[in-house]
Amino acid sequence: MKKPKWVIEKEQARRASAAETIWLFGLHAVRDALVNPNRIRLRLVVTKNALDKLAIEVAAAGMEPEISDPRKFSAPIDPASVHQGAALEVKALDWGSLEERCMASGDLPPTVVLLDRVTDPHNVGAILRSAEVFGAQAVIAPARHAAPETGALAKTASGALERQPYLRVKNLADAMERLQRMGYVLIGLDGSAEKTLDVALDGLSGRPVGLVLGAEGPGMREKTLETCDRLARIDAAGQFGSLNVSNAAAVALYAASKR
Repeated sequence: MKKPKWVIEKEQARRASAAETIWLFGLHAVRDALVNPNRIRLRLVVTKNALDKLAIEVAAAGMEPEISDPRKFSAPIDPASVHQGAALEVKALDWGSLEERCMASGDLPPTVVLLDRVTDPHNVGAILRSAEVFGAQAVIAPARHAAPETGALAKTASGALERQPYLRVKNLADAMERLQRMGYVLIGLDGSAEKTLDVALDGLSGRPVGLVLGAEGPGMREKTLETCDRLARIDAAGQFGSLNVSNAAAVALYAASKR
């Protein structure tokens, strides 16, 4: 039997709406999103056990939760996800413009992280967590060819996604040039660079700094490399071995925080 037109249109509208939202999962990620006043929350699916653990946050958010059977969790997420009985449908956060977010504030010179083609949500989530710990103004990535805001990213970020600005820009090289006009010195992390990161940071105690990292393997694109003001490597004790991009970001953020 053919579906009525209005049913088809309703299903199409539901799919289009779903494509514009994100499902966060896991007690930590859901709890942080529930208490974030800037997060637009749409639907909460929880087990009775998870609701008991999130009762205060659910009440404060004013949401009406949907209680789900833990044996057949009803939220439309990957069944393999470690959801801990909690999933929350939300809209992506709007962090405003690059200029607003990366402007110097306070006594310390700002630091930002720029990611070129870093597509693994676990790496980006870990970088957001490190950026929050070391006080970065923002993590910046291209709108395409970068990890989007997802449940997996939020879970790895362990709450940092709600507090650490994650800016998606149309063109990374253009964003880098805009930062340079704001006074930022951009340091590209490259394992083959002649200078170490400590040397590259020398003399920048009062300057805003952007740390630019590329994908593991291919690294930064040529245009990204050319737009950097300096290239630097993280010095290693041995001749072999390397850090993955999230660990390299953590080391670089720590070094920049000490300048």
